[in-house]
Amino acid sequence: GGEMNAFTAKEYTCYYARVLDTDLPLAIDVVSDMVTASLIRSEDVDSERGVILEEIAMNEDDPGDLVHELFSAALLGDAPLGRPVLGTVDSINALTRAQIAGYYRRRYRPPHMVVTAAGNVDHGKVVRLVKKAFADVPVDLDATPAAPRGGAKAVRGGGSVRILERPTEQAHLVLGMPGVSRSDDRRFALAVLNAALGGGMSSRLFQEIREKRGLAYSVYSYTSGYADLGTFGVYAGCLPGKVHEVLRIVRDELGKVAADGISAEELRRAIGQLHGSLVLGLEDSGSRMSRIGKSELVYGDHMSVDEQLARIGAVTAEQVGEVARDVLGVRPTLALVGPFPDPGAFAEAVA
Repeated sequence: GGEMNAFTAKEYTCYYARVLDTDLPLAIDVVSDMVTASLIRSEDVDSERGVILEEIAMNEDDPGDLVHELFSAALLGDAPLGRPVLGTVDSINALTRAQIAGYYRRRYRPPHMVVTAAGNVDHGKVVRLVKKAFADVPVDLDATPAAPRGGAKAVRGGGSVRILERPTEQAHLVLGMPGVSRSDDRRFALAVLNAALGGGMSSRLFQEIREKRGLAYSVYSYTSGYADLGTFGVYAGCLPGKVHEVLRIVRDELGKVAADGISAEELRRAIGQLHGSLVLGLEDSGSRMSRIGKSELVYGDHMSVDEQLARIGAVTAEQVGEVARDVLGVRPTLALVGPFPDPGAFAEAVA
């Protein structure tokens, strides 16, 4: 009656199981065996290749997802973060069993792994079970955990337009620019800015584009932070004939925030929204597992919920204004999926 699955993000992969507390030993044994002792047989590689190709085909039929990949490629170029997590048809077909096995041997080692558990568990018992499950894994006793990746990378350029022409009934667009890395102290101010600008039903973009004008069903902004850079984007889905008006409003609102910041009331609502979503998100044991695992893996530290709430609550309107000028005051990049043959028609949107 349990669940076992896995997912891959831009910078890490997670294998997990969700079971009754009484089945914890079995879950640890199965997941650990899968991660540390996979055979990677040729027939399994060929079978999974077909599954991934089907997933790519499914993604190609979802323009709402596809436009985000198009935006990443347009903004970040031919770099790892600019490429789709799934890969491409060509790259998946070209992968060999030897290449996959080599990557597995190099990367799936204890120094690169983090084990987390959440729910009705005892820490000492989890440690004992993990030690037992990893008993046959060769371990260098002098090895230390791999340090989280860091650094800083400049994202060059702006003003580009990337279009995937499709005869869709609805156009999908992402207008965005570089953000801040996950270790940047400005990330809390940017999170507040994001919430105020496009993070919910009371946000500026939702009110201006959907509520007041009825131009789009879905419109929101988002921010993503990685080891050495970040991205900020605005998504909207609308009728193709309304794209230019939606883009004009988005650019106007971004310009207003970059110039004048947000109001005290917007600041209060944004902080309240972030506080609520953070705390309510921890009602699920899977969310807790992901949170502590990601914290250890990518930060090397575990910031408590109270500390996170305090850091968000301490953000000032001045700090939001500063990060708005830094992030929004550059030429944006635009990605579009829809019936648009001419990228030049959108030059004004990225001017």
